[in-house]
Formats: sequence, C-alpha cells, structure tokens
Amino acid sequence: MYTAKISISPKKSVLDPQGKAVHHALETLGFTEVDDVRIGKFIEIKVDQEDRAIAAEKVNKMCESLLANTVIEDYTFELDPN
Repeated sequence: MYTAKISISPKKSVLDPQGKAVHHALETLGFTEVDDVRIGKFIEIKVDQEDRAIAAEKVNKMCESLLANTVIEDYTFELDPN
C-alpha cells in the first residue's frame, strides 16, 4: 500500500487570478518581499498496490485522466509506503 501525495498547480504560462489576488493582499498587509503566488491543489490518495512502479503508473493515469487538467495544469506526486 502507498500514499500518493499529489500537487497540482497552474502552468507558468497560465494566468493565475487567485494567486494574483493573494499576492496583492499579502502586499497590502506589508509582506512586500513576496515575489509571486501560485494557488494549486493538494490531493492524497491511498493506493492498494504492492509494486511501487505499478502504483506510480496508476497515479499518473489518475492525474492524466481526471485529477489534473493537463492543458493548463502541471502535477507532481510522491509515493510514500504505508
């Protein structure tokens, strides 16, 4: 069994209005050292699979087919054994 920790964020070439709003709010609060903010998603999934390579393949397929919109989002994941 593995726990997949998936991070999804907008591609650098895609405008992130939510990130821009948070960046502006942080500047307004005095956090002027913040250069950029990107807002994304974090998903954790338990994968019932003994083979790490197969688990990674399954998680990749989940991301490609449902969890991430690969046209406008990038994703990364790590697998932690349980």
